[in-house]
Amino acid sequence: MKKLSSVMMLALLGWLGTSNQAQAQYNNWAGGFRIGEPAGVNIRKYFGENHAFDLNVGTYGGLYGNVRSYRRGRFKNVGLVIQGHYLWHGEVGKSQTLHYYYGFGGQVTSRRYYPDNQRGQSVDYNKNIGIGGSAVAGLEYFLPNKPTSIFIETGLYAEVVPAIFFVNVQSGIGLRFNL
Repeated sequence: MKKLSSVMMLALLGWLGTSNQAQAQYNNWAGGFRIGEPAGVNIRKYFGENHAFDLNVGTYGGLYGNVRSYRRGRFKNVGLVIQGHYLWHGEVGKSQTLHYYYGFGGQVTSRRYYPDNQRGQSVDYNKNIGIGGSAVAGLEYFLPNKPTSIFIETGLYAEVVPAIFFVNVQSGIGLRFNL
């Protein structure tokens, strides 16, 4: 397994290091992965001169600890999330490779909620679906002459249902392949 991981890493580095005429372009799709909160698959659709829609599907609750206070109880696990943002983006200064973006959207989460009043029972958790708004801001670096970009971002999630104003900081890094 360790040998396979090393070979895959060398292949990825070799691919990134080879010259290729594909430039990262707007008005296209990008897909990749995001490590952080939420972590998972990332899909982005660029449109217009400075707009995009970003979709993350994956896990929620792992980066800042999977046990945390929530309502009158706590979460003790990692859950699933679907998160979408409408984005505005542009170049940082005159750089064609470094871009900023920011946007707003929503998020749906699914986690196990352990209420304090159910401790010690045979089933001491409830399935919890949370819905709320979210905001994000980040920087994205497009590798010169490559269809690849690296990004870092941070944001905020504010739940509306069922725990109004449950607020969670979210951040992550990732890699996208621009198609």
